[in-house]
Amino acid sequence: MSTSLASVDWEALRAAAREVSARAYAPYSNYPVGVAGLVDDGRIVVGCNVENAAYGVGLCAECGMVSSLHAGGGGRLIAVACVDGDGETLMPCGRCRQLLWENGGPDCLLDTPAGIQPMTAVLPQAFGVENLLR
Repeated sequence: MSTSLASVDWEALRAAAREVSARAYAPYSNYPVGVAGLVDDGRIVVGCNVENAAYGVGLCAECGMVSSLHAGGGGRLIAVACVDGDGETLMPCGRCRQLLWENGGPDCLLDTPAGIQPMTAVLPQAFGVENLLR
């Protein structure tokens, strides 16, 4: 599936990401993050980071969003916006890019500090299910 840039309400996605970033649990880093994704059925799913005193078990905002995606019935992500606590656009970490690839695929669009890009540009030569089917 290919999503056109014009078919996505990027301002609505950014606003949803900003809103959920205010609910992040970030007492250690003081760096709240919010993310919003447009699902192929029109829903918007959101997530925020949730830190933990045992740093390694903290959850990135994208983890929460993907969990919300599946808890709400599944589907495919077609567009994603991620912001910090000031509402500035963020590039997801490598682990989270892999999550986005798994749940949105190569055509999923990502709002990045450099502009809107497909997942193929932000995770080139990605490892996916097709690698497991060989």
